[in-house]
Amino acid sequence: MLTRLAAAVALGAAVLVVPTMASAASACDVTYTVNSWSNGFTADVKVTNRSAAVSPWTLTWTFPGDQRVTSGWSATVTQSGSAVTAAAPSWAPSLGTGASASFGFQGTYSGANTAPASFSLNGVRCGEDTTTPPSSPPPSDPPPSNPPPTDPPTSPPPGTPSGTEGFEGSTANWTTTYPDCSGAGKATFDGSVAHSGSKSLRIDGAAGYCNHVFVRNTSLLPAGNVWFVRYWVRHTTALPASHITTVALQDTADGNRDLRFGGQNGALQWNRASDDATLPEQSPAGVAQSAPLPTGSWNCVEFKVNGTDGTMQTWLNGTSVPGLLEDGVPTHDVDGQWLNKTYRPRLADLKLGWESYGEGSDTLWYDDVAASTSRIGC
Repeated sequence: MLTRLAAAVALGAAVLVVPTMASAASACDVTYTVNSWSNGFTADVKVTNRSAAVSPWTLTWTFPGDQRVTSGWSATVTQSGSAVTAAAPSWAPSLGTGASASFGFQGTYSGANTAPASFSLNGVRCGEDTTTPPSSPPPSDPPPSNPPPTDPPTSPPPGTPSGTEGFEGSTANWTTTYPDCSGAGKATFDGSVAHSGSKSLRIDGAAGYCNHVFVRNTSLLPAGNVWFVRYWVRHTTALPASHITTVALQDTADGNRDLRFGGQNGALQWNRASDDATLPEQSPAGVAQSAPLPTGSWNCVEFKVNGTDGTMQTWLNGTSVPGLLEDGVPTHDVDGQWLNKTYRPRLADLKLGWESYGEGSDTLWYDDVAASTSRIGC
């Protein structure tokens, strides 16, 4: 049997990848990827079944330290003492021979955040020999019915976007706006830079409040009360310390004030215009749980806003950002301000652009914008 250990860096935090012991005849393989900060962490878990098909599936393990699970996605994750159980989601209860499932959770710890020593799938320890049915050899890739590995959705697998925009054809649905005042900000459709195709939306945003500019679309968001948005963005200057907005959505349930997405203190941030609440909180520990937006390259940004229960989630290049997760359960340094009032948004438009409330200028390109009632993916 073989073991592997690798380390990398993502979202400014250490990531430890620890697959369990595996052999050609093992019952299952598990990849456990950790993103830690001072006293908290998120973990992405991928389990591959090497034995007979199971339905429903359950993965169990024991924490070696004082780790505590606070929330989970794409599986029901519960903890009793140091023992943890992850049960299959209702929309994907089966795990066939050779198939994989991915889920994740957020937790807290003190001292060392050591990875579990072993995992068991439906009571059989991963890494132990078992007999694989000869009529069902493991496929080389997971079946498409499973959620994408290392990419934890909070709903069933991605569907077809109800609205998409690559800026290749008519742009009549996009209207340039200058909220409150206008200045040096400019919006153009650029034929020299694109993520795909031959055109993108270019925003030249200058420092100072009146130098903002947005392009507005009132038809892209789907009907209903749950919205998933995906876009690709490329920008030139690191997010400033001052508050800026790059995406704004009119909220008709909050006095028509905007739900704003941008950055502050060098990291991505949500901001509610009606009461200036932020997600995450702008404490050093809160900012550390968000992520910078890399410059000089195309980056995939996805977010979910649920108008029924007020929950929100944001992904950067396929990875859920802990500081931008509002799951209805209070998390220290993340959503204390956000949960100060009952928030049930009703979104009416999508605006892309730049707004600076102090210092900070940037040139940005947006492309391949899509919206749907289910997660779209990058």
